[in-house]
Amino acid sequence: MTTPVVSIAYHSGYGHTAVIAEAVAAGASRGGAEVHLVRVDEITEGGWELLDRSDAIVFGSPTYMGTASGAFHVFAEATSKRWFSDAWRGKLAAGFTNSGSKSGDKLHTLQFFQILAAQHGMHWVGLGLKPGWNSSTGSEHDINRLGIFLGAGAQTNSDEGPEAVHKADIATAEHLGHRVAETARVFVAGRAAVA
Repeated sequence: MTTPVVSIAYHSGYGHTAVIAEAVAAGASRGGAEVHLVRVDEITEGGWELLDRSDAIVFGSPTYMGTASGAFHVFAEATSKRWFSDAWRGKLAAGFTNSGSKSGDKLHTLQFFQILAAQHGMHWVGLGLKPGWNSSTGSEHDINRLGIFLGAGAQTNSDEGPEAVHKADIATAEHLGHRVAETARVFVAGRAAVA
């Protein structure tokens, strides 16, 4: 069976989102995928080619002012070259984000990623978890403690560094990476079966 290729295309302004990207990568690796991290603010032609040959692309960015970072928006606009050629049609997509506030309008960033994926004809993979920390017996240490369904969300205090990224958010990101890798394995096998 072919090993699926999962690439994480992300921007991190201060290092917090890079911690989440690495957690997604760890989960995808555990899920049996060949995994690559691609910083979109430093992308090269080789990085574009890697995304083109990936079975799944996981988008990631901090949420700034209610949406993905400016650097991620520049990358998203540059994907129009792939859109014209349908280079990413049929691939899997997923997303993650981090902000300083519990909500911070992270949902808008994830929806931005989902719309970008839909424009490319990609298939979105959600988190697949029930919300944590939503009952009297729950705690901030629950996986999916922020209760997001669309992708992995993280909250890190704005006056703390990347080492302060919450362990539950790291676990949630690892779960997303693993889920993407497992789904990609099924897609790769399915394509081979119908070929």
